[in-house]
Amino acid sequence: CHETIYRYIYQERNPENDLREYLTRHHKKRRKWSGRRVHRGQIIRRVAIHLRPEEINNRSKFGHWEDDTVEGKGHKDGLHTTLERLSRFYLARKIARIASEESVAVQKQIFSRLPIFSRQSVTFDNGRENHLHYQLIDELGMQTYFADPYSSWQRGSNENANGILRRYFPKGTDFSKVSQEEINEVVGEINSRPRKCLGYNTAQEVFNQNLTGCTSR
Repeated sequence: CHETIYRYIYQERNPENDLREYLTRHHKKRRKWSGRRVHRGQIIRRVAIHLRPEEINNRSKFGHWEDDTVEGKGHKDGLHTTLERLSRFYLARKIARIASEESVAVQKQIFSRLPIFSRQSVTFDNGRENHLHYQLIDELGMQTYFADPYSSWQRGSNENANGILRRYFPKGTDFSKVSQEEINEVVGEINSRPRKCLGYNTAQEVFNQNLTGCTSR
């Protein structure tokens, strides 16, 4: 299984065969995921991920997203990232400050440009920047869900895409010195990678196919 492979790669008695270079993220040590601080009790109109319909969980329906934040230098600015679960189509937008007002403004900017059928729901973590999620419900008609605290695996597709993004923009990156155009180029590369889980199609191809298919019905 994958855990056996990771244990072999990270075992101390095998330093001469540095197999980390073949991993997507190249971590020097096997990381223990503890998650960010959460504020579960303060989130108004919070709906737990366990109430999310099965059609979203099994990725059988198009238009359901996972959101996250990639922090920049000093944990002040960063990127807001979102990923469509069925197609794995990924987007990232700069935010000048990691706070609820800035985050929801970027979320509305992203989702308002999409057809209604392609933005049915979004799943968040419990960070402060997601406290104004209900604006998506009231203004765009999207349903919002929240993962359990310290359970990033419940938004695993977005976390994986963020890990690939970190290869281009490592931790400590000052995003104030990175243009949105540069970020778009990287995201374009990520969306253009053939994926085994997509039958070796790219996320961009599957996303476009679903947009066209739903529009023509």
